[in-house]
Amino acid sequence: MPLHTRASLQWPRVPGVRVCQHPGRHVRRSGVSRQSGEADHADYAAAKAAVVYGLVRSLKNEIVRIAPAGRVNAVCPGWTRTPMTRAALEDPTLLPRATRTMALRKLATVDDVAAQVVLLASDRAAGHVTGQVVTVAGGMEGRVLHE
Repeated sequence: MPLHTRASLQWPRVPGVRVCQHPGRHVRRSGVSRQSGEADHADYAAAKAAVVYGLVRSLKNEIVRIAPAGRVNAVCPGWTRTPMTRAALEDPTLLPRATRTMALRKLATVDDVAAQVVLLASDRAAGHVTGQVVTVAGGMEGRVLHE
């Protein structure tokens, strides 16, 4: 079992974890590879899928035993400008190829992703939202939208 999956599955069972300290809201992070897969990274895509389709949707039902109004959601970013993607984005052919599959034709920023986490953590904006997955990927579909 990939480390990503093991860590995510063991996390809710650890005594005193954040979900118990702040039981009202919890936002997990996954990735768009959980939906369409990723060549040469099947283990990574499987781990991301496990977080969304198993962990988040199960925890939304478990958290209410601790906190009746508890919520668990996930944010799944696509290509995002981060230190991790910096080297790959130095390839001048990569950005045009990647954005051809995105309706908005641009990469996300860390602020784009963080804004969705804040939204899902907000009792006012998302107080009745649980077990949901928000994809922050500029409308990326995995198929060419722009030539």
